[in-house]
Amino acid sequence: MDKINILLIEDTKSEEEALTSVLLENDYNIVGVATNYTEALTLFYQHKVDLVIIDVFLNGQPEGITFAETITITPNVAKPFVFLTSSKDRQIFERAKLTKPFSFLLKPFNELEILYAIEMAIEKFYDQTNVFLSEEQDTVIGNSHLFIKKKNALKKVALQDIIYIEVEERYCNIITSNENYLVALSLTKITEFLDTNTFAKTHRNYIVNTNKINEIILSENLIILEGNYKVTLSEKYKDFIHKYKILK
Repeated sequence: MDKINILLIEDTKSEEEALTSVLLENDYNIVGVATNYTEALTLFYQHKVDLVIIDVFLNGQPEGITFAETITITPNVAKPFVFLTSSKDRQIFERAKLTKPFSFLLKPFNELEILYAIEMAIEKFYDQTNVFLSEEQDTVIGNSHLFIKKKNALKKVALQDIIYIEVEERYCNIITSNENYLVALSLTKITEFLDTNTFAKTHRNYIVNTNKINEIILSENLIILEGNYKVTLSEKYKDFIHKYKILK
């Protein structure tokens, strides 16, 4: 399991320290802190960034907007970002708005505003709607990761790290080698987003990551997965085995 990686672009030390404190206390990972446009771009390309928090004005210039403009127009590098500013200049706001930020917060920020802004930015970036259904935890589905809400933070779980998924009424229990997650999402819904070349349904209540299979015991209708997890293989779903070349 990975933490959400956040890049901070902030040139005021007190603001940077306050943001860092909030993010670390809520289990987010800060990949770097930039104080100008050049540093921001360097850190952005050096690290795996999930979200950027950007101060609009750096060293008295709207370099934060310039940074946002750069990553917005560059193909295949866009990431969700949130603007912070103490400026009330309407022209600056209009220019910033053109970059399509996921939130625009006025300083001094408060903790809940920042946490909610991060949550909404991740949600909107992956074009999801109404995905955070419970106060304790839920999930956003990306191309290669799940972003699962637990308390005040989002946890990033690589799809490839999932061992199997078990449905429990309206919930999915997602099993990984490090941690288990219970999310308010039906098995049918999550199946729509999973790669069928990797994930296979073995029972009406189970989906397994086929890369995590250690053994298939046909006589017992049983699949043994990494970590010695055992799931049922029903007759209805045995067809997925046919895609494998079986040596006799």
